[in-house]
Amino acid sequence: CYFFNERERKDVDLGGREFPSEIFFSHPSIAGKILKHGFLETEAFKLFKLRNYQCILAMMFAIEEINSNPYFLPNTSLGFQVQNVADGQRHTLAHLLGLLSGPGYAIPNYRCARQSISAAVLTGPSWAISEYIGILLDVYKFPQLTFGPFDTSLSEQKRFSFMYQVAPKDTSMTLAIVSLMVHFHWNWVGLFIIDDDKGAHILSDLRSEMEKNRVCIAFVEMIQVIRGSFMTTAWKNQVQILESAANVIIIYGDTDSLLSLIVNIKQMLLTWKVWILNSHWDHSKFDNYFLLDSLHGALIFSHHKKEIVNFINFIQEANPFKYPEDIYLHVLWHSFFNCSFLRKDCKVVDNCLPNASLGFLPGNMFAMAMSEESYNVYNAVYAVAHSLHEMMLNQEQIQTHGKGKEMMFFPWQLHPFIKNTQFINHAGDQVVLDWKRKSHAEYDILNFWNFPKGLGLTVKIGTFSPNAPEDQKLSLSYHMIQWVTGLTEIPQSICSESCDPGFRKSHQEGKAACCFDCTPCPENEISNETDVDQCVKCPESHYANTENIHCIHKKVTFLTYDDPLGKTLSFLSLGFSSLTAVVLGVFLKHRDTPIVKANNQALSYILLITLALCFLCPLLYIGRPSTVTCILQQNIFGLLFTVALSTVLAKTLTVVLAFKITTPGRMGRWLLISKAPNFIIPIYTTLQVVLCGIWLATSPPFIDQDGYSEHGHIIIMCNKGSAVAFYCILGYLGTLALKSYLLAFLSRNLPDTFNEAKFLAFSMLVFCSVWVTFLPVYHSTKGKVMVAMEVLSILASNTSLLGIIFGPKCYIILLRPEMNSLHCIRDKTYARNKNP
Repeated sequence: CYFFNERERKDVDLGGREFPSEIFFSHPSIAGKILKHGFLETEAFKLFKLRNYQCILAMMFAIEEINSNPYFLPNTSLGFQVQNVADGQRHTLAHLLGLLSGPGYAIPNYRCARQSISAAVLTGPSWAISEYIGILLDVYKFPQLTFGPFDTSLSEQKRFSFMYQVAPKDTSMTLAIVSLMVHFHWNWVGLFIIDDDKGAHILSDLRSEMEKNRVCIAFVEMIQVIRGSFMTTAWKNQVQILESAANVIIIYGDTDSLLSLIVNIKQMLLTWKVWILNSHWDHSKFDNYFLLDSLHGALIFSHHKKEIVNFINFIQEANPFKYPEDIYLHVLWHSFFNCSFLRKDCKVVDNCLPNASLGFLPGNMFAMAMSEESYNVYNAVYAVAHSLHEMMLNQEQIQTHGKGKEMMFFPWQLHPFIKNTQFINHAGDQVVLDWKRKSHAEYDILNFWNFPKGLGLTVKIGTFSPNAPEDQKLSLSYHMIQWVTGLTEIPQSICSESCDPGFRKSHQEGKAACCFDCTPCPENEISNETDVDQCVKCPESHYANTENIHCIHKKVTFLTYDDPLGKTLSFLSLGFSSLTAVVLGVFLKHRDTPIVKANNQALSYILLITLALCFLCPLLYIGRPSTVTCILQQNIFGLLFTVALSTVLAKTLTVVLAFKITTPGRMGRWLLISKAPNFIIPIYTTLQVVLCGIWLATSPPFIDQDGYSEHGHIIIMCNKGSAVAFYCILGYLGTLALKSYLLAFLSRNLPDTFNEAKFLAFSMLVFCSVWVTFLPVYHSTKGKVMVAMEVLSILASNTSLLGIIFGPKCYIILLRPEMNSLHCIRDKTYARNKNP
């Protein structure tokens, strides 16, 4: 295996059939350069190399496991060569040509070295280096396994046909991050993303996922990266992050490329921001003299992986004496354990701390737990080993070779076996190199604890499983989370305060959807949740409470007998009907008196009976309406009032005819004798019956509900049906009343004893005034008050007829009986005749 690792250099060779496992430096000058300037350079080595060095240890660990297994690659030992590449594409390709042509040579398409070429190349962790190397390796069809973060765009575009990504797919990373935002109700977040093709793809996915879940982006900062370099360009927009209301900021990219950004954040001491990262960073690079750490409380998404058995023991047992060829171990022992050091050979000799181990190093400098990159390196080595094993078994079956001859192969022959490699590693995880068959990765959510400064712990506080049910994808342990320094509760990151129930969001023009004002719900609309876009209108059978939070069922209301108004109207109706019956009894008792006989006795009886029934009409308006009562209300009212008004008209006409017959030979005598005025009643009543029949046949009254006129109530009422028919009936009654009034008014001064023309005229005047007043008042009221107004109008108009027409007669009959005699009538007549 040929291993490319950034900013570290170790060169180890790999043979053909016999793979030597010894480690040696092919360029000792590189090691000399590390110590060239004394201990300062060693400090730089210590701070910037240890995270990547664990990848080398993981490769060594995997190769030792494979070589110690007698059933895996029998009679074959794996070796490796580690090479650090300098920054820049030119230097990267120069080192690669050295691999293809042999150490010390860089002649394309020539291999001058005698030793066998490597079987495969492992590259990473940065995609910049892997991409540069892949350009040349793809030409030679050389197997390349990358252990850096998975890049979907490179796999889908098929730019590198012979490159295999060991890391799991990150297609669910954006969903995991947004799910965390939604869980903590963070809807106003900032973004720092690497400015490259992968960063643009991630930004597009994040925007789409955030829009689905109503999470808004406060700002986006695309970080320019020098390709092949671990340093970003200078960060100029420091003011933006300081002034932004977003307290949650996502940093997406490989942390080596975002190194300068992390350094800026550390130096600014932004201790009130929550940082969300998609990968680990080497926090040993950022030691300073402050007690507080800006990244304390950060939440990190890491691929879920199980622990590899015995890996930590391997690291603890690794030392310069066990691996004398490993120059890094010598430098580490000299730097941390005060070992004597031979600068010439770059080796420690003795006088070291007893039982010294890498486990003695501080956790913020060297982590004992296997990192994601180391885990991918471990799987990559096993993937190559499995492919070699399958290829050798295949060649042994189809190829015969002489005794002692080596089995030779070209690297490109390994591709069919690598592509189909699928196995379960020692941790129990499935390893698949074909990106199309890779499953979506599960994530561990880690919390970075670094208070006080130097603690440097990453604690698992939750998981995200994309294949789990919707409500079980995200799992968190709240009691394990340490938030940013100084906060004990979940930090807030919103553009606008939440709208309480009873309010709705009103978008602020020109701003993101998460920035809004809170507006109270309109009348009869509610919102029983926070941050609703639209209030919900209550059903017609309900109404909104004063807080606009709940819909309350409306009370059904109508003019009932139990209601005080209903009781009063019922009492008045029955009382006046009884009074009319009493008046009728008085008239029947005194039927032989002159005042009763005057003005057509029969018409008086008809009018009194009709008025008694009219006074009972309001009882049809009181109580819960039904279809029968709705039909009877208007029709009985119309018919009875038609009879009453036509009777009044007949009485008026009788008075006029009675005066006219004083002149002999007139037609009026015949009309009076034949009682022609009495025919007015059936004629006009028949016309009213026809109108009512047309009304019932076309659009009869029906039961209706009014849920808007009175707040909190549903009024059960009778709908008139055809408004035209209703007003035609009223118009017909008004015409009769107007005729009666005009005729009575013209005959009011006729000289006759007991002449009731004046009373008829006045009663009709009051009658018409009542109904003229009724129309505007009726249309200005709603509900049971409207019904009460109609009942009062009926009672008032009936009372005017009863009191004005029959009141004076009852007064004479009951209180002035002397005036109701023939002797009194003769005296009045004689006195009137003497006075011209």
